Amino acid sequence: MSKRAWALLAAMMVSLIYGVSFTIAKDVMPFYVKPFGFILLRVLGTTILFWLVSFLGPKEKIQLQDFPRIVAAALFGVAINMLTFFKGLSFTSPISAAVIMVTTPIIVLILSAIIMKEKIKARKIIGILLGLFGTGFLILYGKSTGNASNAMLGNFLVFINAISYGLYLIVVKKLMDKYNAFTFVKWIYTFGLLMVIPFGWSECREIQWQAIPPFIMWEIGFVVVFTTFLTYLFNLVSMRELKPTTVAVFIYLQPLFATVFAMSLGKDHLTWVKIASAVLIFVGVYLVTKKKSFQSP
Repeated sequence: MSKRAWALLAAMMVSLIYGVSFTIAKDVMPFYVKPFGFILLRVLGTTILFWLVSFLGPKEKIQLQDFPRIVAAALFGVAINMLTFFKGLSFTSPISAAVIMVTTPIIVLILSAIIMKEKIKARKIIGILLGLFGTGFLILYGKSTGNASNAMLGNFLVFINAISYGLYLIVVKKLMDKYNAFTFVKWIYTFGLLMVIPFGWSECREIQWQAIPPFIMWEIGFVVVFTTFLTYLFNLVSMRELKPTTVAVFIYLQPLFATVFAMSLGKDHLTWVKIASAVLIFVGVYLVTKKKSFQSP
């Protein structure tokens, strides 16, 4: 299997894990753990895991001039990204949040063109728009709407999250080109941990650990190990070989995987809306990820 194929597989695995995690995270919060407290648990656990794993990786030293980029990656990829999404999700409906999140590939497309001077081919634009339409169709007509206590604020926070993630994909790309992932990712999470402590400390102290059932503890562990640690590793693998615009388009698969997971639990059923949406999404992803022999990834 080629490096590009591995990168595409890694990007798909990220979407699969996130799609499953949406249902799992809703079991945990806000009843057992509040949003910011949950973020602190995620970042703390993942920081420890990355430092432990880093001892098995190559011994590289980060140049001093690269630390501002690492701090920026921590700000956009850990702190703002996680805090705004979980807090926004607590105010708005899951459907509204998902609709806004799938604007990320378009945001990355625009940012890449502005910041990285990346030339965007018509095929990619068509693929992104198809994926956006398919995902919006799935979310708006394939599920119930849910409740929203403060939709305007929630939607704004989720939109900030989408922009933040787009900036992270661009910022981290140069680090990937220069260092092994294990060299800098532990620092990204260390700085990210320092940034989220002020927000999550009080909510973490409120957790009644003795009242949490075993299956909820397993779900918390899943979010830390799989949704945070492994997805971050998979994202780094995909970022090494693919452009930010290509990685970002895989976010379209998340609602699709979430629907399949819900169906497997008997919480959803197959309809023509879901079938049509799936076709549009996969065609969109194909158009964005398709690579001719003379093209760069």
